[in-house]
Amino acid sequence: MDGKEDNPKTGPVKRKILVVDDEPNVRRLLRTLLKKRFTVVEAEDGAQAVEIAAVEKPDLILMDIMMPKMDGYTSCYALKKKPATSSIPVIMLTALDLNLNRQLSKEIGADGYITKPFNSKDLLTNIAQVLPTA
Repeated sequence: MDGKEDNPKTGPVKRKILVVDDEPNVRRLLRTLLKKRFTVVEAEDGAQAVEIAAVEKPDLILMDIMMPKMDGYTSCYALKKKPATSSIPVIMLTALDLNLNRQLSKEIGADGYITKPFNSKDLLTNIAQVLPTA
């Protein structure tokens, strides 16, 4: 169990996704695509993502790679090294479509990799693979 139980008054508790991207338009698009099924929390950069993940304990993180302050690789690595956040799945969501980037993402502990531009069906399929009950 993930510790999230249904509330008899409000119904099923939505699973939480942390969207991390420095582009407001990308965050807005993802929020729009996901808000019916999930609670969406946002971060503008990797440093903020590490802080928010420790407090919010999301069920999944969608992480851009190229961001200011702390890039996606560094923040994913930091999240996977901390006991409190190490079990949170991270899917890299990036414009970088090179095998080297995919391999590095895997080596630092990312659980998936989606390239931009993406379509909503592929996004939801990838999320469902990481969160089987999504």
